Amino acid sequence: MIKIPEEKKIRVIIDTDAACEADDPFAIVQALLSPKLIVKGILAEHFNESGSVKKSYDEIKTILNAMDMDVPVYMGEENPVDKSGWPQKSSAASEFIIEEALKDDPKPLYILCQGAITNLAVALYNKPEIKDKIRIIWIGTHGIAKRKAPFREFNAGNDITAANFVLESGADIWLVPSNVYTTVTVGLAELKVKVLPCGEIGKHLYENMIEYNLSPNAGWTQGESWSLGDSPAVALAINPGCGRYEYVPAPHINDDTTSTLRPGNPMIREYKDIDSRYVLEDFFAKLKLFTDGE
Repeated sequence: MIKIPEEKKIRVIIDTDAACEADDPFAIVQALLSPKLIVKGILAEHFNESGSVKKSYDEIKTILNAMDMDVPVYMGEENPVDKSGWPQKSSAASEFIIEEALKDDPKPLYILCQGAITNLAVALYNKPEIKDKIRIIWIGTHGIAKRKAPFREFNAGNDITAANFVLESGADIWLVPSNVYTTVTVGLAELKVKVLPCGEIGKHLYENMIEYNLSPNAGWTQGESWSLGDSPAVALAINPGCGRYEYVPAPHINDDTTSTLRPGNPMIREYKDIDSRYVLEDFFAKLKLFTDGE
């Protein structure tokens, strides 16, 4: 593994709807292979389907088994806040966020959110004071752009109540909206050349991608390419300068996932672009080094 200064390392918690599409697993693997990131736990997030938390949990465990790694994995909230209301008893995932945030640890804590943001919303609802102890990087929303939504944004749309609660909480948020995360595009041919040969985990990542790409659920894709849209959450934790950003008022998310501006909303960091080749080449290199035993 590449050595980096100890003082540069950060704690991270990965919150992921790992089984809903094929891109989350790539981001999880990149985080696990990044020496700067001390992965404290991985949280299974729902994707607004019955049993989806367990599906995400099982996919996370499949990834860890393929890599022969042991990282704590926690079951998340079963339902969106929209349907369930704020739960009286929170999930193991939400409790873990609180526990880790309240630790007396000098290393900063980043929550990398790659799906609906329910687990984090529940943690902030139950323990508001943790907002000053975490940094949130979220792949979601259409950002502050005043325009018709090009599509229903999946992550925000899976729990709009939770999305607005977190965005308007005053926490330190780095937002990666749809017009940015969709630019991390890779061809399936490149994945076959650079990922498939990389041991059990490379085989799983590639075959999982191909299987999903051939399914009816992937009707919105272009056919022989994919957007690894969750990977910027990891890349920005490693290198916040791999994209340009502005500080803007947090958007309020409407039912159709368009955004409006509300007076008094807190300021957040919104990324305007991302260096997609940095994101992808960092992943490819780390995966090869891991496969080679380095």
